[in-house]
Amino acid sequence: MKYGKWFVRVNWITLVFIFLVVIAGSFVRITGSGMGCPDWPKCFGQWVPPTEKSALPEDYKDIYSDKRAKKVEKFSNFLAAIGMETTADKIRNDKSILIEQDFNARKTWTEYVNRLFGFLAGNGVLLVFLWIMIKYREKRLIFVGGINLVLLAFQAWFGSIVVATNLVPWTITVHLFLALVIIGLQIYLLRMVSPSQQRNIKVSKQFYGLLFLIFFITFAQMFLGTQVREEIDHLTKAGIGREGWSENLGLIFFIHRSFSWLVLALIVGMFWIARKRKDLRILHWAFAMLVIELLSGVILNHFNVPGLVQTAHLLFACILFGILMMAIFRLKTGTKNLNTV
Repeated sequence: MKYGKWFVRVNWITLVFIFLVVIAGSFVRITGSGMGCPDWPKCFGQWVPPTEKSALPEDYKDIYSDKRAKKVEKFSNFLAAIGMETTADKIRNDKSILIEQDFNARKTWTEYVNRLFGFLAGNGVLLVFLWIMIKYREKRLIFVGGINLVLLAFQAWFGSIVVATNLVPWTITVHLFLALVIIGLQIYLLRMVSPSQQRNIKVSKQFYGLLFLIFFITFAQMFLGTQVREEIDHLTKAGIGREGWSENLGLIFFIHRSFSWLVLALIVGMFWIARKRKDLRILHWAFAMLVIELLSGVILNHFNVPGLVQTAHLLFACILFGILMMAIFRLKTGTKNLNTV
């Protein structure tokens, strides 16, 4: 079936918005703005947050701390019910979760902009699903679009949990990986409806296996990166400043850094094999993204983890993830010789 140009465009725009949410979320984290809005979905009980502390009640900290305590208790009960008693007890007994930050207009509006991007991405996913239901009604589109919508709704709910638990590190990691799943589903939708993504590219089984290996290691690298970020959060809570992060990061950081060179070697090999194939230019972009990603990693390691570079590091990792996923969907095994791809 041929799909309308505007339907395809809306799908691409939605994908861009989802990436913007990831970027905004990263910026929120590095600026410490995650608790700029202590409630969810509103911000200080308003759809448009205040710009001055005088607009808030004098006991605003107590108000939002009490609300947080109730939500944390509900979430802890949920975790206990699904067998995560240890995690539930840890959250219940962490009194720092209930400590409210002083009002900071800059942090409040940084978090608010992040939520606006989330609102736009959510409406994009909803619009795509309604478009499918009203005009196309294909089972496969309904299935993928429906799962994406449900996941996005769950992601929105989980975002409220991230806020309620005062940014417990593992919840932020789960929040990011849910975003990656949503990105993957949106890319798969584009694979089905976009003419540029529907064209298959024939490669050898060995080459496709190499691509899949690179994708798997990249995904593992992103997970290790989140663990490094969690270590940084713990160092920050321990009072260790940015200048001491690099030298105090442990084994996970070493593994993450070492695996980067493995990914580089594999992608260089893939790039060399595919260099003469014009229809494999998507892999050239993967190589470019990885080079930039490695450069940002080197800067993070040698210059005390500068904040904006952290955002760039995550952005290029997500773009690399998206490019590799597009390639996995488009490449099909057809030739027999790895050297001819």
